[in-house]
Amino acid sequence: MLALWVTGSALSMPSMIGLIMLMGIAAKNSILLVDYIILARRDRGMDRTEAILDACRKRSRPIVMTAMAMGGGMIPVVLGLGGDPSFRVPMAVVVIGGLRTSTFLSLLVIPTVYSFVDDGVQWLRQRFTPRSKALDSLRQASP
Repeated sequence: MLALWVTGSALSMPSMIGLIMLMGIAAKNSILLVDYIILARRDRGMDRTEAILDACRKRSRPIVMTAMAMGGGMIPVVLGLGGDPSFRVPMAVVVIGGLRTSTFLSLLVIPTVYSFVDDGVQWLRQRFTPRSKALDSLRQASP
């Protein structure tokens, strides 16, 4: 929205199409980052902080490359080169502005949210798992 405001473009159907495209890219980056964290913890036995740092280090290059490639591809559209720039310019503005934000979110906010969610899952497991083997054996014995 800030990019639209700065460029003086209106929120229109093309800008909404760009927003949908941007949400797909941001979701893909976040899913790949979290998936890498989970695999590092499960397969390599890393603790959470180490896995998050390793995932951010290894996934930052593809995330930044995606943002640069998409941004670079949209520059001719923003400049109005090609057919009907009035329709395509708002879409390109949203994509370029949103890629900057989504790159920041993917590399900083998503690992933080993952940490909070993982803390919540661990708290729920501690809270709702049986504390003694006697309770566990009683639950298994009853039909």
